[in-house]
Amino acid sequence: MEVEGGNTSANDAVARKIPIQSRRAKVFYQFTQQNLPACKPVLTPSWIVTTFLLMGVIFIPIGLVTLRTSHSVIEIVERYDTECIPEKFRGNKVSYIKDSTILKNCSLYLKVPKHMKAPISIYYQLDNYYQNHRRYVKSRNDQQLLHGLKYNDTSSCQPEDSNNGLPIVPCGLIAWSLFNDTFKFIRESSELVVNRKNIAWKSDRNHKFGKQVYPFNFQNGTFIGGGSLDPSVPLSDQEDLIVWMRTAALPSFRKMYGRIEEDLDADDVIAVHLMNNYNTYSFGGKKKLVLSTSSWLGGKNDFLGVAYVFVGSSSIIISLVFMLLHVKNPRPYGETAYLSWNR
Repeated sequence: MEVEGGNTSANDAVARKIPIQSRRAKVFYQFTQQNLPACKPVLTPSWIVTTFLLMGVIFIPIGLVTLRTSHSVIEIVERYDTECIPEKFRGNKVSYIKDSTILKNCSLYLKVPKHMKAPISIYYQLDNYYQNHRRYVKSRNDQQLLHGLKYNDTSSCQPEDSNNGLPIVPCGLIAWSLFNDTFKFIRESSELVVNRKNIAWKSDRNHKFGKQVYPFNFQNGTFIGGGSLDPSVPLSDQEDLIVWMRTAALPSFRKMYGRIEEDLDADDVIAVHLMNNYNTYSFGGKKKLVLSTSSWLGGKNDFLGVAYVFVGSSSIIISLVFMLLHVKNPRPYGETAYLSWNR
């Protein structure tokens, strides 16, 4: 009895498998013959007009909200590379910036147009600076940034891979050209505290720059590029370097310098004492100081809002054009007289 029961169960199992296999074969046949059921929408004039009209109704309000949010961001932009050159040196700016015996201190005065709510981001902006140049972008070594002197192959960092027979940490042209202008902000004779922590990406600090890697033999050569680094501070804590090492894709870019953690009132006058150390005069670059608030969309940028409004407006115009054409020249659905072989 047990044997018969076992055979019956086996037969039932085989019987159940047969229709499954046949269904699979049928589906496979339909797939290979491109005969599977499919949704094939018919684009009638009413559908097209409704779709474009719906796109316009959705996109235009989104664009207007985005533009309003962008305009709510308060931004102060001040160019200082020309103003911070003394009158007698403006005929030869390059010799002035390269002369290490001359102090490069300078003062600016910024008037706050509207109430700026903390945190207020501080950026430096560089124009006509091609960080995306192929030779420049390749002149770095990510393994050395993470492991330090334990990693010896720094040929990609040329020409700033070694000096006096000793390796350079961090090596490469990007680190060598580190931005080194400094800023101090004063309001009503009291200095505003600038928070320079957490200005770099957390992933960069934790995974791309070693916590036990310290600057070594940096900016000790004949040609000094930009700023120097504290040899007692690990690279993972030198956030100005981390920010600078994330190269920009366009020749005009901003990089985070710090944050002011207190509100600024309308009509406040902020005195900025800066050191104009960085050389952009050799290649006709520009330097600007930017103070900006932020919104839920980030900084001030009208592009996204304008794009939404443009696409929405274009969709509504297209829908109206199609509607007028359909009203003027109506065409019955399925009319065979319009087929090419019936003309």
